[in-house]
Amino acid sequence: MSARPASAAVRSRHILDALTAGHFADPFSVLGPHRDESRDALVVRVFQPAAKEVTLRVVHPVAQDIRMERTHPGGVFEAPVPGATSPSEVDYRVMTHFASGVTVERGDPYNFGRVLTDFDMHLFGEGRHLRTYEKLGAHVITLGHTRGVHFAVWAPSAQRVSVIGDFNGWDGRVHVMRNLMPGGVWEIFLPDLDQGEHYKFEVRTRAGHVLEKSDPYAFYCELPPKTASIVHDASGYEWQDAAWMQERREAGSWFERPMSIYEVHLGSWRRKLGHGGQASFLSYRELAEQLVPYVQEMGFTHIELLPVMEHPFLGSWGYQVTGFYAPTSRFGRPEDFKAFVDACHRGGIGVLLDWVPGHFPKDAHGLAHFDGTALFEHEDPRQGEHQDWGTLIFNYGRNEVRNFLLSNALFWLHEYHIDGLRVDAVASMLYLDYSRKAGQWIPNRYGGRENLEAVTFLQQLNTLTHDEGPGTITAAEESTSWPGVSRPVHLGGLGFTYKWNMGWMHDVLHYAARDPVHRRWNHNELTFSMIYAYTENFILPFSHDEVVHGKRSMLDKLPGDEWQKRAMLRTLFTFMFLHPGKKLLFMGVEFGQWREWNHDTSLDWHLLEYPGHVGLQRVVKDLNRLYRDEPALHRRDHHLEGFRWIDCSDNENSVVSVLRRAADPADHFVAVFNFTPVPRYSYTVGVPAAGFYREVLNTDSPVYGGGGVGNLGGLDAVPGSAHGYDQFLPLTVPPLGAVLLAPARSRTTVPDRQGPAA
Repeated sequence: MSARPASAAVRSRHILDALTAGHFADPFSVLGPHRDESRDALVVRVFQPAAKEVTLRVVHPVAQDIRMERTHPGGVFEAPVPGATSPSEVDYRVMTHFASGVTVERGDPYNFGRVLTDFDMHLFGEGRHLRTYEKLGAHVITLGHTRGVHFAVWAPSAQRVSVIGDFNGWDGRVHVMRNLMPGGVWEIFLPDLDQGEHYKFEVRTRAGHVLEKSDPYAFYCELPPKTASIVHDASGYEWQDAAWMQERREAGSWFERPMSIYEVHLGSWRRKLGHGGQASFLSYRELAEQLVPYVQEMGFTHIELLPVMEHPFLGSWGYQVTGFYAPTSRFGRPEDFKAFVDACHRGGIGVLLDWVPGHFPKDAHGLAHFDGTALFEHEDPRQGEHQDWGTLIFNYGRNEVRNFLLSNALFWLHEYHIDGLRVDAVASMLYLDYSRKAGQWIPNRYGGRENLEAVTFLQQLNTLTHDEGPGTITAAEESTSWPGVSRPVHLGGLGFTYKWNMGWMHDVLHYAARDPVHRRWNHNELTFSMIYAYTENFILPFSHDEVVHGKRSMLDKLPGDEWQKRAMLRTLFTFMFLHPGKKLLFMGVEFGQWREWNHDTSLDWHLLEYPGHVGLQRVVKDLNRLYRDEPALHRRDHHLEGFRWIDCSDNENSVVSVLRRAADPADHFVAVFNFTPVPRYSYTVGVPAAGFYREVLNTDSPVYGGGGVGNLGGLDAVPGSAHGYDQFLPLTVPPLGAVLLAPARSRTTVPDRQGPAA
């Protein structure tokens, strides 16, 4: 209970006028229990503008019901409490009688003191409160013996802030919040509320405009296009992934472990027939039942989800986030998303989230001009707006904004057991002149183009997540030559675990899209990536960005007839898995989707009725299993000793050959890639060991849809100098194909997929 000094101003008419009009910012000085010296009594005052009558149900000091007097026509009621001399002595409830005959009994929010402490506000103001989601937003708590919901929101420039919902008829005058100065956080405890309440914050700006805003810290949101936040507590979910979480903590770095990522948009991976035969989304739990077994069968180690945070426009694919702390309600409740992650972990699959700290949309209910000012963003559009995307840029130099984002990153790792964050559009964060012409951007304090505040934020992000989430990763989608993206912060880097190798992706796809007759003149597009392969810890992505906006599907962008397209795609997959770096494939690529990805429809699963598409899927499955089982293909991804070109200069034949090695030199694999439709017979490839080399994988095997050109399961090395070795293999290399061979002692467990020799 809170004590408030008496004041003659409390009873002044102009204050009550302002209160009932919704212009008064300090209702705690007027409402609730107050000592009225003019009447030598303790008076309780409430504001119920929709009430016909109000009864004060006193619990202490003397239990009794007192009819309250209407003291202002706008809905202010008051009554003295006999026997009470100070606010701390009185306990009561308010019975509101409506003209409809309905009576509602609740506790009085203005009879409770503040919840957030000065220490909370101090840490928040310094940007060091890394669990702000435990303090701001809506939380079901118990104060004394009273259960209710505590609401808190940051809006320092607001004239007043109210919480609105079904519980007060969405009337922003009723529950005006307490302003915790000087931090600009507003809070109120509403007794007797519980989970499931729909709410927003009504913000009255200093200019007198009234805004309705969703809660930036909401854990659950209405199904779009509705925009209310929902009081929700998912902390009671009982996780079943303790073994996974323990292994994640203890296993340490992923650098020497296989990481093959299946990138998924949950709304379009697969759909089901709903009412009336209309396609509808699978729920989180249905995805757990269908997607997880598929990923296990395919041999991927991780699922990476396009953003699942709440977003109003499905066509943004989740990249224009309004609910940073809420998994989208399109697929179910927060507990259901936890169940999905849980199922992944119990199935041995890690879960990565696409995370978007680079920008946010201008939707009226979201973060934009939240309190009537540029609160989360910059005021100057030269700093605060992405012209290409029509979105706003976070102000990383503001402590409270960094707090919001850093807490959000930790929230997903801790509360949802997420195994890593892929940070979207890092280049747009790093450069002040990103996609801007001269005069459209503001230099930093040294006159440069680097966003120094964003650099500091990213370094803090990576330091925090690696410290507080052992075994988790961060990956940067960064397309420039910014140095040290995946180098430790203490060495001057940004501190990411990995960086997407956008250069490799663009070069290889550009090469593959050429007519084979022209590839000999562009051989460097295939080989250039090894010049810089060890400057960062790379992930090799064939991502969603490459199969949209007129770029065509992976299969369709390749030249030739259908057979040649599929053969080339099988070879591209194999080239990815033999190249240093972790792997990422977007959904549908693995079985040769013909159409560009469409977020509004399911993938074309019917294509798996055709052998050619089954073959594509099978080669990805076999590559994944080979990659996971063989240390030579993953253990030394980030070491010079793990990869060697056997021959990268045969541009005339458009053939390259590579060697992948584990710590034991005898544990190695030889791969040869032919990027023309002409088979190569007796093709000389030097090898480091004598003896029999087994043909572990041949992309031209009939089981993959190929023509069966190969090496009869393997062949013996022949003495003779070649490529710096004392023995060589006289190989048959299939057209638009790849062969992968290993010494007979190899442990490989991939099923035989070879065909007969030509």
